[in-house]
Amino acid sequence: MKVILTETIDSIGIIGAEVNVAKGFARNYLFPQSKAVLATPQNKKMLEHQKAKFEIQIAKEREMAMQMAEKVSAIYCKISAKVSDEDRLYGSITTRDIADAIASQDVTIEKRMILLAEPIKNLGIYKVPIRLYKGVKPEITVEVVPEDKPV
Repeated sequence: MKVILTETIDSIGIIGAEVNVAKGFARNYLFPQSKAVLATPQNKKMLEHQKAKFEIQIAKEREMAMQMAEKVSAIYCKISAKVSDEDRLYGSITTRDIADAIASQDVTIEKRMILLAEPIKNLGIYKVPIRLYKGVKPEITVEVVPEDKPV
C-alpha cells in the first residue's frame, strides 16, 4: 500500500516520502497515529503545497542530528564485565549495556539506534556506530574491561 509519511520514521523514511508499506501496518499504526496518509492524487497535490514546509523540517532534523553526532562521537564508554581466566566474557555486551553506559553520561540514545552487528564477547576497544538520522552515523568508543575481583 502506498502512503505519504507525515513525520519521519527511522525504519521507513523521512517526512513527505511516498513509501510502500504493508496494509495492516498502515491501517493499524500509521493512519491511527496520523503518521501517514494514503497516497491518493488529492493527497499528492497537498504534499506538493506542503513540500517547502517539509524541506524546512527535514533541514532542521538533519541539523539537530549533526549537532548530536558531534556530541555523541566524543563519548567514550568503559564497561566492566565478568571474565574467565582466558579473558573471555561470561556473558556478552549488548546494545542495552551500551545504551545504559551512554545514559550514565547524560546522553539519551535508544538501544535500537545502536548498530551493533553482534554482541561483544571479548575484552578490548570497539568502535560502535550510532544511527541518529538517515546518513548520520557517528561512532562511539566502547572499552570492555574485566570486572575487579573481590579479594
